[in-house]
Amino acid sequence: MGSAVLAAPASPPAELRLRPLATWPVLTIAGLVAVAHLVTSAFGDYWIDEVYMLAAGKYHPDWGYVDQPPVAPLIAAAMDWIAPGSMVVLRLPAVLATAAGVVVFALLAREFGGDRRAQVLAAGAGATGLWIAFVGHWITPYTFEPLQWLVLSWLLVRWIRTHRAGNGDDRLLLVFGVVLGIAAQTKVQVALLCVALLIGVLLVGPRDVLRRPMFWGGVGTALVIAAPTVLWQASHGWPQLQMAEVVARESPMLSGGRSGTAVTLVLYAGVVGTALFLLGLWALFRSAELRPYRFFGVATVLLYVFFVATAGRPYYLVGLYGVVVAAGVLHLQRRREATPPRWGWAAWLPYLASAALAGYMLVASTTLSSLFGAPDSEQVARDTSAAYTALPPEQRAHTAVVGDSYIIAAMVEVGRAEHELPEVFSPNRGYGYFGPPGEHVDSVLVVGDPKLFQEHFTDVQLVADGEVDVWLATGRIGDWAQIWPQVRTL
Repeated sequence: MGSAVLAAPASPPAELRLRPLATWPVLTIAGLVAVAHLVTSAFGDYWIDEVYMLAAGKYHPDWGYVDQPPVAPLIAAAMDWIAPGSMVVLRLPAVLATAAGVVVFALLAREFGGDRRAQVLAAGAGATGLWIAFVGHWITPYTFEPLQWLVLSWLLVRWIRTHRAGNGDDRLLLVFGVVLGIAAQTKVQVALLCVALLIGVLLVGPRDVLRRPMFWGGVGTALVIAAPTVLWQASHGWPQLQMAEVVARESPMLSGGRSGTAVTLVLYAGVVGTALFLLGLWALFRSAELRPYRFFGVATVLLYVFFVATAGRPYYLVGLYGVVVAAGVLHLQRRREATPPRWGWAAWLPYLASAALAGYMLVASTTLSSLFGAPDSEQVARDTSAAYTALPPEQRAHTAVVGDSYIIAAMVEVGRAEHELPEVFSPNRGYGYFGPPGEHVDSVLVVGDPKLFQEHFTDVQLVADGEVDVWLATGRIGDWAQIWPQVRTL
């Protein structure tokens, strides 16, 4: 049964022939999204994960990190090298990825047989998704991940459609492997997507894809591309697996726990996107026309249940919105073709509401760091530099800065470009794996809470009180090689 759905008819039916691409409407929507995010990117401070990406890529380039692969940090470092200190340039790759995702929404609808109107509806849903509106200009792994999942979905859908039409090209599966490898170097959740898709294919087909040599060539290509970060994780004891516990602990704060995650996993699609997502999921399981793509529905349900059960992040399903929404707009198209609506123009009203809410989320993103209680990054670096330069020169030579969290450490380290500061360390998250200070460092300026270091130094004194306090710890007790494992946290 799994391979039967790929049997090519002598003359491909209409639904297997591509409709004209709604080029200008789709590009206009994508362009508006790009402009909106580009303008917004000039405002506000670094988002907490952005400043970490920049610090990690610029000062600690590596094949992997405790909490993510290296793509986003390296992109951040590259953009800062091109235009040091420019927030707009730093965020440009994220803006382009977000706009490109809107286009892929439309391309997925087209592959399913969607006409120009269906493509525009899909693009509009992609443009007004709440999560994308929120983070679409941030240089973070979860900004690039949705585009990668969208492209992976498009490659599979196109491979299936073209094989059913009799003009398939298995090289699409090799390209799938390349994109998969890059996605694995961006965010590890793509491995869960692969598992869910594989289960879906085994349950409902098309199993023929598993017999294609190019498929296994694609798998091999993906493994080769992903190998550096996999080897890094293996050599460091697989810390990424421990991050699952951290994510679960943070779930109540970020999404209200499992119940909140269950809701936001869907609602982040936006006003229109949520409706089309639910409709598309129903269509994937019920529509005979979409039967060859039913494995996407199975994968979506499996991932939804898994992410709720494990208290995952509320945005983990965003990358699958495109293919499911595309199924939804196709279902609407078939209803429209069967019974032309009397009030077709009214369908655009929900898009206005969706765009308005997305616009609100876009504006709100500029103040999110402060809402989370994050301090101003420039002020943190300035205060720390003032405390450091106030020390006697002979003491400065043996003093390092230690942030109580990876966020604070990243803020200070990025500030080294503008302020006089020594090396920056932190026992928290990825910074904990960057290593401790050298043995010549016998005093540290602790930025934030000093409690982890109080038992390892004979004297800890407050030297600057501001948004974030700065403490001078002197009289180190023991070697750093002994201290660091005791204070390191995720």
